[in-house]
Amino acid sequence: MRLSTPLLAVFGLAANGVYGALDVDLDDPESIKKAAALVAEDLLTFYHGDEPGNVPGILPGPPPDGDYYWWQGGALWGTMLDYRHHTGDKTYDDMVSEALLFQVGPNADYMPPNWTASMGNDDQAFWALSAMLATEVGYTDPPKDQPQWLSLAQAVFNEQTHEDRRVPDGRCKWGLRWQVYPSNNGYNYINTIANACYFNIGARLARYTDNSTYADLANRTWNVINDLGYISDKWDVYDGAHLPDCTDINKAQFSYNAAMLLQGAAFLYNYTDGSQLWKDRIDNLVDRTIEIFFPNNIAYEPSCEGSKCNADMESFKGYTARWMGTTMQLAPYTQEKIYPVLKASAQAAVKQCTGGTNGRFCGFHWTTGVFDNDVGAGQQMNVLGALISLLSPDTPAPLTNNTGGTSVGDVNAGSDEPLVPTFAAITGGDKAGAGILTAVLIAGGLSAFAWMSLD
Repeated sequence: MRLSTPLLAVFGLAANGVYGALDVDLDDPESIKKAAALVAEDLLTFYHGDEPGNVPGILPGPPPDGDYYWWQGGALWGTMLDYRHHTGDKTYDDMVSEALLFQVGPNADYMPPNWTASMGNDDQAFWALSAMLATEVGYTDPPKDQPQWLSLAQAVFNEQTHEDRRVPDGRCKWGLRWQVYPSNNGYNYINTIANACYFNIGARLARYTDNSTYADLANRTWNVINDLGYISDKWDVYDGAHLPDCTDINKAQFSYNAAMLLQGAAFLYNYTDGSQLWKDRIDNLVDRTIEIFFPNNIAYEPSCEGSKCNADMESFKGYTARWMGTTMQLAPYTQEKIYPVLKASAQAAVKQCTGGTNGRFCGFHWTTGVFDNDVGAGQQMNVLGALISLLSPDTPAPLTNNTGGTSVGDVNAGSDEPLVPTFAAITGGDKAGAGILTAVLIAGGLSAFAWMSLD
């Protein structure tokens, strides 16, 4: 059993002998890595899936049994994969692999039976995003008798391409529903995050496999989001709207919606060798994201932080920092604008990490400069994401099949049905099973964001 960091601190055995607030020089990559290691260690004190009798992969929950929905387990392992990639620390490899593989479900599509009755498309996608990240960072491939990282991402994308997951006609046509099951509250909500996740995965599969059909589907999804008015003329990114016509737009803004679109746009900018279309979209999203979510260059969630954010919302800052970090890798010209903001925000983040038994746990509010006594996995992921994003410019960019990626794909992943979309001809980049998409008939639906009353 792993001793928790608070317990280690009590015994005077905290990592590297550090006791007290985080001490980090943000101009020194090695200092950033050391601080990140402490934050990662403290983060994993909230995870108990590796302990006897507990379920691997998930954080305690869902409410009322704990603070966390299933999707945040997927988000946790994406954070840890990025931490490993940016720092080279492989301490947690066994834990990460066990978690990502334990939750794949019998059809290797991140639809485990214990969770399908409360499954959102965004929930499933967050696990696929972590599998895709494992693919892109060259993470250790699973044994050959286990599902492979690329095939897992393909399975989720294929399933979410299917018409059963989408609006069949009308103004919202082809919008991806928030929930999978028709019986779930939110099935008639067409939200940005579900569609942005699909867009993001498609953009990344296009770049990784060099197959244009993924890009076509990603671009189609961007158009749906944009045409429905979820991206305003000012480049505000709104939360979503309801059927039948998606006109009752919920104008709440959360950083991860904008950042998910930004990172996907950066992948397509890179895939298209710097097309002006995607450059313009990146530039507008960067400008507005900084303006809305980084007042005075410090991360802030305007739609909830002035009142009360729940455990979901309390994790968005870290994803946003990490995905802005990826944007700097794929569109290096953005570094001049993004990096100073991320650095200032990270400085504010670590300043308030003075809580807990060991004196370095992090709170949620960064703008106050003081620890707010609001601790949790999301708060630790936020600060970890802020720190490692500063290492992104000097960290290798995501791999592709042509630049060292080894993960094996499965063109029929997640599918028991014939092809639905018509795909582009396979290119030289379509190695090892990457390439053609298939879609599946699958039923599935409480989701990550049960805080909204939607119907």
